[in-house]
Amino acid sequence: MSIESIIGIVASLLTIAMALGVKFDVIDVDVFNKRPAKMLFAQLVDKDTTEPKRKKLLKKLNKYDFFKKQIKTEYIQTFELGKRGSEDLLFDICDSNNIEPTDYMCKSLLGYSRESIKARYLEKRKSVKEKVTPTPIEQIMDKPKIKAANLSEEQTVYLSEELKNKYPATCDKLTQILNKHNIKYSFLKATKDIWCRDYMPVQTPSGKLIQFTYNPSYLRGKKEWEDSRSDVKEVCKLNNIDAEFSEINLDGGNVLICEGRAIISDRIFPENPNWDKDDLVKEISKLLECEIIIIPAQKSDMTGHADGMVRFVNRDTILGNNLDVEYKYWREGMQKVVEKYGMKYINMPFFEPKDSKHPLSAVGIYVNYLEVNNLIVLPVFGRDEDKQAVDTIQKAFPDRIVETIDYNDVAFEGGLLNCTTWVIK
Repeated sequence: MSIESIIGIVASLLTIAMALGVKFDVIDVDVFNKRPAKMLFAQLVDKDTTEPKRKKLLKKLNKYDFFKKQIKTEYIQTFELGKRGSEDLLFDICDSNNIEPTDYMCKSLLGYSRESIKARYLEKRKSVKEKVTPTPIEQIMDKPKIKAANLSEEQTVYLSEELKNKYPATCDKLTQILNKHNIKYSFLKATKDIWCRDYMPVQTPSGKLIQFTYNPSYLRGKKEWEDSRSDVKEVCKLNNIDAEFSEINLDGGNVLICEGRAIISDRIFPENPNWDKDDLVKEISKLLECEIIIIPAQKSDMTGHADGMVRFVNRDTILGNNLDVEYKYWREGMQKVVEKYGMKYINMPFFEPKDSKHPLSAVGIYVNYLEVNNLIVLPVFGRDEDKQAVDTIQKAFPDRIVETIDYNDVAFEGGLLNCTTWVIK
């Protein structure tokens, strides 16, 4: 019988005894929690432990009171030990998941206190904040400029007919807002799903429409999803859209354009494996008439779309998911991008609710709003963060009208307002 089994049996007996009112003056029951944690951690760094086993061990450790289930699911799912020893591994767990290491944690896992791990963690936090601190909006924005309600180059919002068919009440709420502000809108024929942003052409600064190939990897391998993929040539034909077609595989939701710059996530590279990366970026830059800025994709988002992570305020300023609560790899990747291109970064509220009924849910992603003419339609979720999101948007866009909408029934499927709208001049 293994030591873990013996400890488990003893702990169970102690629990039963305590429930019956038996008191223990000598034995500290908490010892039985600490010993297995140390043993689990030792197994975690054992070179003979398999990677699948390590993931299971991390899940168990995540339940202990010093971690309090703060180790993120994505960290566990993508975990690899590499060449790290016990102390380096503990630091990485804390650093990657924003968990401050404590003496209790170190003693429970390592068997001894390690002040250097805490010092290293705090130093890293300090250097990150000094390196790139999200800029307060008040320091970025000029005084509000008054714009006419109807701009000289008015935009039109297009929606898939499937949105009206599947979510009539929500679609009606959205069109009521558009009608209120005299925004033109229309419904696209021959679409197979509601996510029209992804399969419709991308409009360049000069007004050209570039129709990229729509064959995303996340729709392959499951018949239901493959059948939902719209035929872009048919959609363009039936809706009288004159577009230039490209063989590059790229979703419109992964393209954000502002003042001669385009943000695209690095999902573009695995979606186009036959292209040299530099050549691919050059060709996209040529087609879109923009400087291309590549940002890291979110591994937890199957689409890897940029519009679920950031949005432009202007050429040199972006709104993005709150860096303080984001994954380490994405936080540090975005900091490099912001530094490289001399941009300012404004934190937007962001949260990931645990929702087993809707595993693809986009609830919590405020940056996936609709922007058209002088109007922004912002999704809200009935949370305290709603007010902060509205305030942030109003300060970032002082010359825009901001409306809010409950879009949750659509969000449960994995997208929000930018995903379900195609906006062109």
